[in-house]
Amino acid sequence: MRRVVVTGMGCVSALGLSATATWQAMAEGRAGIGPLSGLSGHELRTSVAAQLRGYEPLAYFDEKRLVLLDPVSQYALIAAREAVGQAGIDFAGAAGDEVAVIIGTGIGGASTQDGMARRLYGEGNPRVHPMAIVRVMPNAPAAQLSLEFGLRGPAFAVASACASSNHALAQALMLLKSGGAEVALAGGAEACITVGTVKAWEAMRVLADDTCRPFSKGRRGLVLGEGAGVFVLETLEHAQARGATILAELAGAGMTADAADIVMPDASGAARAMRAALAQAGLATDEIGYINAHGTGTPANDATETRAIKAVFGEHARQLAVSSTKSMHGHALGAGGAIELVAVIGALRDGVLPPTINHLGADPECDLDVVPNVARERTVGAALSNSFAFGGLNAVLALRRWG
Repeated sequence: MRRVVVTGMGCVSALGLSATATWQAMAEGRAGIGPLSGLSGHELRTSVAAQLRGYEPLAYFDEKRLVLLDPVSQYALIAAREAVGQAGIDFAGAAGDEVAVIIGTGIGGASTQDGMARRLYGEGNPRVHPMAIVRVMPNAPAAQLSLEFGLRGPAFAVASACASSNHALAQALMLLKSGGAEVALAGGAEACITVGTVKAWEAMRVLADDTCRPFSKGRRGLVLGEGAGVFVLETLEHAQARGATILAELAGAGMTADAADIVMPDASGAARAMRAALAQAGLATDEIGYINAHGTGTPANDATETRAIKAVFGEHARQLAVSSTKSMHGHALGAGGAIELVAVIGALRDGVLPPTINHLGADPECDLDVVPNVARERTVGAALSNSFAFGGLNAVLALRRWG
């Protein structure tokens, strides 16, 4: 089976409108969570979110193109442009035949769906925009990337709630390993901060009313985020043949289902996914120096994830650094794993472990080294990125430092 490497990454998040800006904020422990804006006039209990700040669509797309693009596709395209630019890769001519596009999303075109419902049911307006379907469909981001770059290999969406990005990256990994493509654009996108989506999350009573405090005592829930992360993945042979700069090796992935409960996480399912990622990557537990945790900030998730990590790593769990960058960029649902992969690659390349900010002190049920509040300089050779979703769906990525 062929080795797969990352040669480009792009991101838009509450921390910045590029991967560079997002990683810099992570490394500095800066928060992207702030007052919820843009949804005034509605009876929302939620007062905070991790939204894109300073984003102007017309700075990236002309008006004619925007007609076809829900924000979820806009974010994916901006991230992909950055990733392709960093990779320095040319898709002209027949090269586009060998490139796959796999983009995860938990919800898809939420803004389009919300606006359509408001006109139809709130205003009694029977007219729907003729491009509504191509804006709202979950495969729109993948299709738009295929169109923009002329990519004619396999192209599709993955939808597995909060594990969507990691599942998409895992699918791309397997496709490249098996010879189904030479290159892939893979990641996730989400633009979920709409009235309908926020109200639905409020109904579940899992949203924090102050900020996101993963693994901390006094944590009160998750904070919704948005954005996208897209990565250029290549077979090692392809990358070396064109002299590409390699950012990291995507060495393995593990995917499992709890088959236990639609919302409550299960430690055994998460543990099996971590073990599967390690096995595919050929990594021993003591080779892992950092885990970017799912770490949502809910009482149930953080305690369950702690038990899963301890079950997999045993005594080595005491030496592991385990942080949740959701404390900074919020929970971007289907884009979460892709934004967090920026943190993992940054940690491997720069030797800086991003912190879990907003930490008020250890919870006895979360007795791991969660890199509280301040980043840490430490060279690590391999890392995991965890994503665990509603439905009991788990996807874990294993990466190796390159060079």
